[in-house]
Amino acid sequence: MGEKRALTLCGGGKPTEKVIEKSRFITYSAHAEGEAEARRFLAGLKEEHPFATHICYAFVADRLGNLQRFSDDGEPQGTAGMPILENLKRCDLVLSALAVVRYFGGVKLGAGGLTRAYFSAAKEHLDGAEFCEILPCEIWEIAAEYSYAEGMEKLLKQYGVEIKNTAYAEKVRFLVQAKTCETEKLRGAISDFLCGKEEIRLLEKKDGYFPVRRL
Repeated sequence: MGEKRALTLCGGGKPTEKVIEKSRFITYSAHAEGEAEARRFLAGLKEEHPFATHICYAFVADRLGNLQRFSDDGEPQGTAGMPILENLKRCDLVLSALAVVRYFGGVKLGAGGLTRAYFSAAKEHLDGAEFCEILPCEIWEIAAEYSYAEGMEKLLKQYGVEIKNTAYAEKVRFLVQAKTCETEKLRGAISDFLCGKEEIRLLEKKDGYFPVRRL
């Protein structure tokens, strides 16, 4: 079996809403690199919904999935935060935050009803969310003579390399992000194209985020 992919939310998708027994459940999500970023996301929701009855949430804020937090925010213990967290874990999401805002509609749902309501609100939101795979990447600066610039750009696109910036000086300099697993092959292709006169400078190693097609 291959290693399990690391997935995260690509960004803050559109909120989703459902009404259960006259209560409104509005679900929000965000990419969150660390607990501080997750807390800022939640603080923003509190500002946006100052009169909400509850803002329940869960987040997994580290790359390995060890930093997990959740809150029932006044709902009966175990009926809100944990069902939301279960959905993040069900989708193998890390560096992600999920919150369900509830406006009470006057009908009590009971513990079982609340658990089902929060679970379904979170699930339906994630079913329509965009996920990204997290892969180790390298940031390179590649210098090429002007006569090679157009061909270099085509080569980089052929290998699926993200061109972050192009600067024009004595040479054309491409700032690119490449998947680490493909850098050896890419370096060889660049060397062949530039006849062994490549100028490649490694600037940084970091995680990259690549959208995942979901069925």
